[in-house]
Amino acid sequence: MLTETLGPVLIANRGEIARRIIRSVQRLGLRAVAVYSEADADLPFVTEADEAVLLGPANPAQSYLDVDKVLAAARQTGARAVHPGYGFLAENAAFARAVVEAGLVWVGPAPEAIEQMGDKINARNLMENAGVPVAAGTREPVTDLEKAVAAAAEIGYPVMVKTAGGGGGIGMSVAHDEQGLTKAFEQAARAAARFAGDADAGPAILLERYIERARHVEVQILGLPDGTVVALGERDCSVQRRHQKVVEESPSPGITPELRERMLAAAVRAGEAVGYLGAGTVECLVDADHQDFVFLEMNTRLQVEHPVTELVTGLDLVELQLRVAAGESPRVRAEPRGHAIEFRVYAEDPKRFFPGPGKITVWREPADVRIDSGYVEGNTVTPFYDPLMAKLCVYGESRAEAIAQAKGAIAAFAIEGPKNNLPFCGELLENAEFVSGDYDTGLVGRMRA
Repeated sequence: MLTETLGPVLIANRGEIARRIIRSVQRLGLRAVAVYSEADADLPFVTEADEAVLLGPANPAQSYLDVDKVLAAARQTGARAVHPGYGFLAENAAFARAVVEAGLVWVGPAPEAIEQMGDKINARNLMENAGVPVAAGTREPVTDLEKAVAAAAEIGYPVMVKTAGGGGGIGMSVAHDEQGLTKAFEQAARAAARFAGDADAGPAILLERYIERARHVEVQILGLPDGTVVALGERDCSVQRRHQKVVEESPSPGITPELRERMLAAAVRAGEAVGYLGAGTVECLVDADHQDFVFLEMNTRLQVEHPVTELVTGLDLVELQLRVAAGESPRVRAEPRGHAIEFRVYAEDPKRFFPGPGKITVWREPADVRIDSGYVEGNTVTPFYDPLMAKLCVYGESRAEAIAQAKGAIAAFAIEGPKNNLPFCGELLENAEFVSGDYDTGLVGRMRA
């Protein structure tokens, strides 16, 4: 049925996630179609696909973000389905709708669900109505500073200020008083204008009560065509720099079994509230001191950190995405075992975390661990895209065993040419706070203070 419904599958992405999707597509007996920019012509995903189509120049707007060019590539190659990966067009409801209107299978949730969850205020209100815990905050977009000041006074400082649209922590900051709120609001307003693509667009800002010692914990869900939503365990994503995830692990070492059950149940309710289909993630903030949680946002796509869930459950999330998109309702039962940790290997300065692109002169991967990489020796990490080079993923029967395995793997991973954050990963593995498991989203900041 898969070959009749889906094949060939066009992967509207690049790098490591394109390679990852290609592996599952081909294992299922389907043809994989890659699209690429001129800057990526030499990367492995281009040659590993069964067919590849050049989209255009390095500029994403002229290649990976050009909907017309991606759809033209699908027509040219006879693709029947489109998998967006993550980033680029993955959470673009207009693209999802264009794929469906072109008569293709969209490997993802319905465009309506993407729209509902893409606006953080709308998502927050929907979740509150569905009985999912949310932080005290604004139910309507805050459009000017005067309203923000009034809202913050009602909520109580400190408050988190962020754009209503977009993701990945862009434009997000904490205000501890009115002076800080002015700065945070202006920063978020600029980010909102960039996200809207209109410098004259009025800002749409969300204010929420800030949790002082928070963990970022997310639940992987899978929505099936028969209406069932299944929770596939949680991931702790609290190791972050500039609100961007660096290391993720499953299960979370910072929540009790009772809190885990409540979070999984809430994630299922969240998925049911929007009729969710396919793989998605319900992100939460956990109050580490009070063992409670609130909804943060829902990511309507495959997550960068999905390998840790795959390692502890034995599931192939890309395969499940494809089967659901084909109309199947596979019987999925998540019984996580052991412990998995993922380290994002970036081409960046390990101290200040600024991007450091360049030609890879040495690339030697460690043995006996999972490496999802986008590059090989001789490739060049360009400044045009996210500097993620690879994901190093380890698994052990216990967290201590996983950490021990990670130490050896990080030490054995040799990269020369571009700057990389492997030294930071090694430093983290020696950090007493991380090793204890009792850490929060401020960990990296404390390490660099």
